Amino acid sequence: MKKRIKIASNGPTLSRIIFGTMKWGAWGWKLRTRAITQLIEESIEAGVTTFDHADIYGHYTTEGDFGRALKVRPDLRKRMEIITKCGINLITPNRPQNKIKSYSTSKQHIIDSAENSLKELNTDYIDLMLIHRPNPLMHPDEIAEAFTQLRAQGKVNHFGVSNFTTFQFEMLQSRFSLVTNQVEASILHLPPFFDGTFDQCLKKRISPIAWSPLGGGNLFTESGEIRTQRIQKVAQTISERCGGVGLDQIYLAFLLKHPAKILPILGTARIDRVKAAIQALQIELTDQEWFELLEASRGKEVA
Repeated sequence: MKKRIKIASNGPTLSRIIFGTMKWGAWGWKLRTRAITQLIEESIEAGVTTFDHADIYGHYTTEGDFGRALKVRPDLRKRMEIITKCGINLITPNRPQNKIKSYSTSKQHIIDSAENSLKELNTDYIDLMLIHRPNPLMHPDEIAEAFTQLRAQGKVNHFGVSNFTTFQFEMLQSRFSLVTNQVEASILHLPPFFDGTFDQCLKKRISPIAWSPLGGGNLFTESGEIRTQRIQKVAQTISERCGGVGLDQIYLAFLLKHPAKILPILGTARIDRVKAAIQALQIELTDQEWFELLEASRGKEVA
């Protein structure tokens, strides 16, 4: 399985495994500039070149943390792809104008968010920008106008969405070409496999991006619920057949097998977890093994 993939005919080429930055800063490990710089460099050397951001991460500070690392090592920018998201308004001292958690997808908000992300990330362009959540008040024409302007100015190369239903995706796609839908997906979160999300991606020949591909860590608890225990037991059996690979690699292989060519986002700050995920690209589950895991998750065989 390739380490890099073109996610749409008119889309960017990204690493098959994506490094998520959500917990690098204030919301997690509080990494300093030197540690972030080293993590970026080691990740790129290992073959994971795509980094996933959102303006809100770290209460609007994590993009800036990443940007300071790029200021130290500007040469790394040409060797990576940056994804970021916009559209959520958080209540935080860093945004005193936000009086209630809400969504905003106006043309001006999207453009302002992109401009701010460019400044914070210390870059001249963003490879891929996503609308973070579907806004009940969004107007596709306004979003398309913002996307068109940003692309014409060379500030954002490609656009997509995150957490959109198939109907919401079709609505925006009718106005502007989208290259991905970033959704939650894992052996613990199966809806995209059955609600049409991944089917739509196959129809449009675009690759979806999966956040929380390891179930937010819940797949590794020793005293987990019965469902988790079933999954762990089956995964352990498959792991032994595959030469004793890690359970995390089996869970990623479950996603990677899907024909839509899902790109999992790793929510870690450990380079050893990144390297382990890359090794998961070499695991080829059989169809029956995939359905063993599915059955363990659902607690029943397919109809």
